[in-house]
Amino acid sequence: MAAALMATRQLWRTALLAPRPVPGAKRRTLTSPPPAKYGGRHTVTMIPGDGIGPELMLHVKEVFRQACVPVDFEEVLVSSAAAEDDIQNAIMAIRRNRVALKGNIETNHNLPPTHKSRNNILRTSLDLYANVIHCRSLPRVLTRHRDIDILIVRENTEGEYSSLEHESVSGVVECLKIITKARSLRIADYAFRLAREAGRGQVTAVHKANIMKLGDGLFLQCCREVAGGYPEIRFNSMIVDNTSMQLVSRPQQFDVMVMPNLYGNIVNNVCAGLVGGPGLVPGANYGRDFAVFETATRNTGKSIAHKNVANPTATLLAACMMLDHLRLHSFATTIRQAVLASLDDEATHTPDIGGQGTTSGAVQSILHHVRTASGWSQCS
Repeated sequence: MAAALMATRQLWRTALLAPRPVPGAKRRTLTSPPPAKYGGRHTVTMIPGDGIGPELMLHVKEVFRQACVPVDFEEVLVSSAAAEDDIQNAIMAIRRNRVALKGNIETNHNLPPTHKSRNNILRTSLDLYANVIHCRSLPRVLTRHRDIDILIVRENTEGEYSSLEHESVSGVVECLKIITKARSLRIADYAFRLAREAGRGQVTAVHKANIMKLGDGLFLQCCREVAGGYPEIRFNSMIVDNTSMQLVSRPQQFDVMVMPNLYGNIVNNVCAGLVGGPGLVPGANYGRDFAVFETATRNTGKSIAHKNVANPTATLLAACMMLDHLRLHSFATTIRQAVLASLDDEATHTPDIGGQGTTSGAVQSILHHVRTASGWSQCS
């Protein structure tokens, strides 16, 4: 058991999204983190959200406390039923702190068309244009495919999520998909810069330009234009329906993927399913000035709330991505290794990955590994 644990830690020693060494490449930060405040501490906005979000955020706080992480949370409550003032308060808090850890906020499709998704308001108001998730096979999690290691970059602010639709005549609804050259170039360049920094060798643009020749054609043209500036990285493109088939049949062929908004939402969920489900995959939303971290699939888990069966892995790994963003790498590594080491014990596996464990049991296992790794003593 000890040898297996050491092997697991060795495999996952580097952080998620950590760069592979590239000779001659200059290390750059894609989104600059805020500086630490007095005493080396950081203030982070916490939005618990709906469903399982509030209970998982409590576990994040406990893990941070026992790992002595120098982060203070400013909690802002936002729910699907709340007034728009609440999301505006959350946006102001993120503008103030520049970093947030967020649970998912339910979007009720039964509400009138004038009701806008709180998640979408947050992303567009802060111009969090790049949604990045890292789908990677995890130790001791049984899945059909192994050796998956894919970075997915999703344009986060336009496309079908532009919230521009109207009923032109009774029974005929027009929904506008907005694709702009400026934002397509921006997300393509982000994907290639991320690939270079992470030591990746290939970027695949996902599109439907064979049908949407102007909109997706523009996106694909922008990706090709940007690719010319990164000669060391292979570029290819793939139609979105073929992408879905290739992902479920041979996902190992993909390295970095970049795509417009709606395709990104679908591919994110497919890839999360390939490595074990929504409870395992973290995600991040980056803009020029702000970063918001959350689970990859944006699922509230409403049906399992308050049942002590939610998988804490994705939320804790998202918190680790946040710590890496804040350059608190040693704390991120300690917690990440504890999360992954706990998966070595199948008794901690929650029902979503085929086990009978509980949320609290998984968290206690993680805390045990945190204490063991840090020679734990009470924080000063």
